[in-house]
Amino acid sequence: MGAFSLAATVALRCPTTVSLHRERTSNPMIKRKALLAAGMTTALAAALVGCTNNNGGSGGGGGSGASKSNCTNDIKVKDVPVVTYWGWLPDTAETVDNFNESNDDVQVCWSNAGQGGDEYTKLSTSLESKSGAPDIVQIEYDWLNSFLIQGGLVDMTEHGIEEYKDNFTEGAWRDVSSGEGVYAVPVDLGPVGMWYRADIFEENGIAIPTTWDEYAAAAEQLNTATGGAVKIGNFAPNGAGQHYAFLDQAGAVPFEFDNGNPTEITINHNDDATKTVYEYWLDLVDRGLVGTDQAWTPEFSTALASGKYATAVYPVWYNAHIPDFEDPEAGAVWRAAPIPQWDTANPVQVNWGGSTLAVTTQASDAALATKVAAELYNTEERQKLGVEKGGLFLAMPEMIESDYFKDLEYEFFGGQKFNGEFFAQAAIDYEGVMFSPFSQYYYDESQRLLSEAIEGNMTAAEAADELQKSLETYATEQGFTLN
Repeated sequence: MGAFSLAATVALRCPTTVSLHRERTSNPMIKRKALLAAGMTTALAAALVGCTNNNGGSGGGGGSGASKSNCTNDIKVKDVPVVTYWGWLPDTAETVDNFNESNDDVQVCWSNAGQGGDEYTKLSTSLESKSGAPDIVQIEYDWLNSFLIQGGLVDMTEHGIEEYKDNFTEGAWRDVSSGEGVYAVPVDLGPVGMWYRADIFEENGIAIPTTWDEYAAAAEQLNTATGGAVKIGNFAPNGAGQHYAFLDQAGAVPFEFDNGNPTEITINHNDDATKTVYEYWLDLVDRGLVGTDQAWTPEFSTALASGKYATAVYPVWYNAHIPDFEDPEAGAVWRAAPIPQWDTANPVQVNWGGSTLAVTTQASDAALATKVAAELYNTEERQKLGVEKGGLFLAMPEMIESDYFKDLEYEFFGGQKFNGEFFAQAAIDYEGVMFSPFSQYYYDESQRLLSEAIEGNMTAAEAADELQKSLETYATEQGFTLN
């Protein structure tokens, strides 16, 4: 198969952490749904700032509700049920057209309501006002529980979703489940690896690290060999998605939440595993071996482009960002490797990013919407549109394990077949994780306290302990009972 490039087609993934004013309530006895509708939803509608729409604003449906007369696409078959859908992936227009051309009993009316936070603001407003939400909406995994506790998502097990379970990886299915319920259909995943400057490692005679101990040793070697000019990587204060993957790999379980018992939560963010991860990275910071640039900033991209950083421990979708760095260092050679492990005898694969298709409680026909969400990518043609036009690492073993997918060569990376080399197996081996039902508060507090630790105002253990206290206080104020 010829060399493959996603740079011109993929929607560049953006950080899940966004700034949001934290509203608190003084009455912890307030009922969960009422509180979140008035508190969290108002905060989202007022202050959620997400990534800009990479489709150039051509979606046409943003802010106009989910009207079936306001489709970006053309309806191919008249006088049949129409399911409304908000999504932002770059393949969506072609995928929806293909779906509509292939089905004469249902049609999809697609609108782009914005990417990430922009869409979430509109969705939260629609849920609060009880009108204007689409039947199907694209939501990232780590935001599902936040909308779930607003009562905004349908339990798809009531509409036959279980018959599709084997179409998806175990980890992805775990990520869309809560208790006995399933609240979204997985679309894509972000198995984490290590992007690295092969030329820098080779020039300095340093082996590519396979463990975190080796990573720290390589950091020291790079520092010595380059006189501190090159750091092995970056520990971003606002890198909550990355940090959460690190915690998961180390065995931490920061949150336990079951929508079957929606007022109860377990928070365990200062256990040994969490402190091990914090201490590891903050030790590298203290020794000047890694940077602390904010992620998703020009400074961070420039540091990677210029050779200041030799690695980026990021998901598979970061392959689309690297070729777009401005003013890259001449002769830079980028390659991909598996994420370093704590124990190579017991490797743990982790995920960061990816999105889902959820059915909202405002769907006019939840059963039909569930079927459409489950079948939007269920043909080979539409799966290849997702891969080639959308740059998606689909959460479907049928695609992940196919020769077509494993044999894709990525031109910018020297024709490397990194899907087949390790990312495909990493996605299959990923077991899933539990996310917070108040993601934004968690991300904000994590960034605040890690920034304090990076600045030397508290130790790694103190940061974990303070985060635990803050999360417990916030959860209690939101009406949760702590287990």
